[in-house]
Amino acid sequence: MTDLMLLAPEITIVVTGLVVLLAGLFMSTPSKKILAYFSTLGCIIALVLTINSLGTSATLFSGTLGINALSQFFKLVFLTVTLLVSIASIKYTEGNSHTEEFYTLVLFATFGMMMVASAEDLMVLFVAFELASLATYALAGFEKQNPRSLEAAMKYFIAGALSGALLLLGISFVYGASGTTNISAVAQNADLLMSSPMGLLSVVLLIAGFGFKIALVPFHMWAPDTYQGSPSVVSALLAAGSKKMGFVAAFKVFIVALIGLQADWTIAFAILAVITMTYGNVVALSQTSVKRMLAYSSLAQAGYISMAFVVLTPMALTGGILYALSHGFMKAGAFIATAAVVYMVFKDDKKSEIPDHIDNFKGLGKRMPITALSLTIFVFALAGIPPTAGFVSKFILFSSTIESGFVWLAVIAIINSAISLYYYARVVKYMYFIPAEGERVSEPAPYVVALLIAVFGVLAIGFWPEPFVQMAMNAADVLI
Repeated sequence: MTDLMLLAPEITIVVTGLVVLLAGLFMSTPSKKILAYFSTLGCIIALVLTINSLGTSATLFSGTLGINALSQFFKLVFLTVTLLVSIASIKYTEGNSHTEEFYTLVLFATFGMMMVASAEDLMVLFVAFELASLATYALAGFEKQNPRSLEAAMKYFIAGALSGALLLLGISFVYGASGTTNISAVAQNADLLMSSPMGLLSVVLLIAGFGFKIALVPFHMWAPDTYQGSPSVVSALLAAGSKKMGFVAAFKVFIVALIGLQADWTIAFAILAVITMTYGNVVALSQTSVKRMLAYSSLAQAGYISMAFVVLTPMALTGGILYALSHGFMKAGAFIATAAVVYMVFKDDKKSEIPDHIDNFKGLGKRMPITALSLTIFVFALAGIPPTAGFVSKFILFSSTIESGFVWLAVIAIINSAISLYYYARVVKYMYFIPAEGERVSEPAPYVVALLIAVFGVLAIGFWPEPFVQMAMNAADVLI
C-alpha cells in the first residue's frame, strides 16, 4: 500500500483519464465541457501530490521504478505543461463531440511521461515511452478534417516508429553486453560494455533513437511539420512536454547507465548540440508561419539543453534540468498564445489556409492585448532576456560550460542566442508596430488563464530563482 501511495500522482492521472473516457460515453456534446474542467482538476490534484512528495526517495517493484528528486522534478514539468494545455483546451474542445477522447489521450500521454521519469529499468522506460508516444500520435491527428493535421500525425508516427525500433535495438545490445536491463546494474557492468563491440553499437543506436525523440538535427525532420500541422494546444504538449520526456530518459541512459562509454557519446552530443542550435536558429529566420518558427526555435533550445551532456558537471546538469522546466513554461505559453490567435483568425475566416501566418499577428497588441503581452514575455524569455526563466537557465548552463573549459561551445551558444533575437523581435514588431487589420477581439478566458499561469512561471523563475535552482541541483545529484 505504501508503494501505491508513492505513485499517487500517476494513479490520479490514470483514474481521471478513465473516468473522463467512460463519462463521455453517456453525455451529450454540449455537456461534455464539464469533462474539460474535471481533467484540469485531476491535473491540479496530481501536481499537489507531486509537490507534497518532494524530498521522498524510494525504489518500487523490484527496483524497476524509482521515486527521487530527478523523477519528481520532471513530473512537475510534465504536470505543469499538461495543466496549461488542459486549461487552454477548455476553449479548443468547446462543442466538440470527441472531448472525452482528447482529454483521455492528453492524460494517458502525461502518465507515460511520468512513468519515464520514474523508470529505473530500460524495458520499463521503453514501454512508458511508447505509451506516451502512441497517445501523442493520435493527438497530432485530432483534427480529422484537416489535411495538415493528418499529415502531421503520419509523419510523427513514422518517425516515432523508427526511433522506437532504434531504441529497442540499442537496449537489446546493452542487455546482450551487460546481461541486465536495470539502469544502475548496467552502470556497474561498464567493463563488459566497454570491452564488447555491442557497447559502441548500442551507443550509436541509442543516440539515433533519442535524437528522434528530442528532435536533434539530423533526426528532426518530423518536428516542424508535426508542430505546424497539429492543433496548437497539442503542439504545446509535444514541444514543452514530450520533448522533455526524451531528455529525462537520455539523462538516465547516458549519464547513469552508459557513463563508462562517456568518451564515445560526449563527442557525438557536442557535434549534435552545435549543429542543432545553429540549424534551428538559422532556418527559423525565414519562417512566416509562427508555429513553424517556434518549431525550429524548439530545435535550437534542444541544442542548448544537449550541452549538459557534453560538460557533465553538477552545475551544467543543474542548468540543463532547470532549462527543461523553464522551456516548459516558455514554449507551452508561446504555442497557447498562437492557439488564441488561430481562434481569432478562424472567427473571422473559417477557411484560412495558414491561420498562424505572421501577418495575422499584425496589431495584436490592440486586438488581443493580454495574448500579445504574454507572447512578448515568452519570446524574450526564449531569447534569454533578463529577468526571465530563459535568462537564468542560459546563464547557469553557459557559465558552467565556460568554467569547464568548453569556451568554444559557450561562444557558439551565445552567438546563436543573439541570432534568435531577430526572429523573436520580428513577432513583437508585428504585434505592436504594424497597424491592426481588424477590431479588438474578446480573448477567451481559458486561453487567458493558461497564459497568465505560464507568464507567472517564467517571471517567478526569473525574479526568484533560488528554490527552482535548488530543486534542479537536487535532481542533478541523482544523476551524479
